[in-house]
Amino acid sequence: MTTPSISTLDHTRSSAKMAEARLVTPGGINTSIRKIPIDIVFERAEGAYLWDVDGNRYLDYHAAFGPPILGHSHPAVNAAVIDAIQRLDLTGSGTSQYEIDVARKIVEHVPSAELVHLCNTGSEATYHALRLARAHTGRHKLVKFQGTYHGSHDYLLMNILSPAEKIGQKDPASTGMLPAAIENTTVLDFNDLDAVERELRTRAYAAIILEPIPHNMGCVLPTQAFAKGLQQICDATGTVLIFDEVITGFRHGLGGYQEKLGVTPDLTSLAKAMANGYPCAAIAGKRELMMQFATAGGPVFFAGTYNGHPVGAAAAIATIAALEDGAVYTHIFDLGDYVRDGLAEIGARLGLPLTVTGYGSVFVPYFMDPEAGLPQNYTDLLRNDNEKDQAFRLGMVERGIFMCPLAMKRNHISAAHSKADVDHTLEVAEDVLRGIKSSA
Repeated sequence: MTTPSISTLDHTRSSAKMAEARLVTPGGINTSIRKIPIDIVFERAEGAYLWDVDGNRYLDYHAAFGPPILGHSHPAVNAAVIDAIQRLDLTGSGTSQYEIDVARKIVEHVPSAELVHLCNTGSEATYHALRLARAHTGRHKLVKFQGTYHGSHDYLLMNILSPAEKIGQKDPASTGMLPAAIENTTVLDFNDLDAVERELRTRAYAAIILEPIPHNMGCVLPTQAFAKGLQQICDATGTVLIFDEVITGFRHGLGGYQEKLGVTPDLTSLAKAMANGYPCAAIAGKRELMMQFATAGGPVFFAGTYNGHPVGAAAAIATIAALEDGAVYTHIFDLGDYVRDGLAEIGARLGLPLTVTGYGSVFVPYFMDPEAGLPQNYTDLLRNDNEKDQAFRLGMVERGIFMCPLAMKRNHISAAHSKADVDHTLEVAEDVLRGIKSSA
């Protein structure tokens, strides 16, 4: 399917800049998932909008995979960062008041957080969580779920957006991965508690790690029975339960999605929306586990030159402060309901197989029959028409609505979005969807 020709956006300068970038950077980009089928070089971000070097303005729902919950370049967050860099830079010894304050706020709000370590990326947080779980249990094996992503390290970089023929097999996402890491990771289906129980009763595992909502395949909601059951089987078998709340934490509530579920994991990884786009991440968890880190005299090494950097910590403090009265969550959740309902209504009216799901500020249109119900696991998503999905997203980008132009990626609403923005989005979406239907 070809993308409907509904735009005259000029990307001439972006294409030239990307050609320049490819001369000095492999592929011209510094993260694999920034590879999209359009050349765009951005030069400004503010509120709900992005501008590229050609002067095109985009209403942004990609939101860098989710960090700017308050909107781009939020004045209070930027002011906190400016104040921090005028006071303190990297010292490399001891600690700072910024580190103390952000850790205190995480402990205050996140149910599983009795103690907190700061780092810089979600990949680092999940990496340290897994090492700690193995050290604590003396076991090697891990469980992850098909379709989830937990960072770039060898431990879990497998079975993400797998093709149908790879379901039920090991599907590493990169060459060069350590075979022992692949072998020691078991991949199961999300929401299948029976499979988890069978596996944990058969073999000894160090940890189960999951996105409580697997947003790396869009949005698949957990059943309450599945979430509660995981905690029970982990407690019964001495397995460490890790919630990867890099995406869900702070975007879905200050207590993370664990608070919504009423399930308290042993360890939690946090990042993205906690600092509104500045680099800051955390591993948080039960005291008996966290005290095993070498920072407290334990045997589990933990280090990072930039851990707790004043810039990221100050941004996190300011972001959390802006979220604490709940007004941002009310606003973005209301807009989330509005856009999900609007897209579903358009799909039904046009007779397109469109299943719209999401949670809170996240919305995901899948191109598959809504009569089949919401997806429960990755296998259900094999019904998605990825060609139509990508055509829709590309069509939206070419009309100035920036959604990640890759199939099954989630969209994010920030505090900077307005109802008028969403109304405009729905108008454009209807035009794009009409074009897709007519070209089918």
